[in-house]
Amino acid sequence: MSKETLIKSIREIPDFPIPGILFYDVTTLFKDPAALQELSDTLYEMYKDKGITKVVGIESRGFIMGPILATRLGAGFIPIRKPGKLPAETIEESYDKEYGKDTVQMHKDAINENDVILLHDDLLATGGTMKAACKLVEQMSPKKVYVNFIIELKDLHGKDVFSKNVEVESVLSL
Repeated sequence: MSKETLIKSIREIPDFPIPGILFYDVTTLFKDPAALQELSDTLYEMYKDKGITKVVGIESRGFIMGPILATRLGAGFIPIRKPGKLPAETIEESYDKEYGKDTVQMHKDAINENDVILLHDDLLATGGTMKAACKLVEQMSPKKVYVNFIIELKDLHGKDVFSKNVEVESVLSL
């Protein structure tokens, strides 16, 4: 299966979640066993030699490939969630996104200074959500932070919001 085939299988939904937004639905990739295997294999190949100790997935679509990748890499999985969803003590970061303001949280004891972190989410648009997630992770002073997306919307220049010491990659570019 090629990247072009993966791109063609992504469903586009206009005006979701609000008018003017074109939503790229990756659930069409997840329901196809061949596409899901291709994504898993591609992500594994990208990060297998990086020493990743924890994969951090962002609610909610980062919870799909994140644990799959963590299992393949022999790493732990850490969720970043919306407020009020995590039971233990948390840290949080608020941010602006394309169509509003939001906050993300993570357990305060999720990461330590010996960890090599891979942050994962489905889509890079303007980068607000992932930048907030990076700030949360960086508060815990891990050895290294990598950032990954299934899809990058290149015309929105989301990579520009990240510091130079964070390696940002995506599987597909649209």
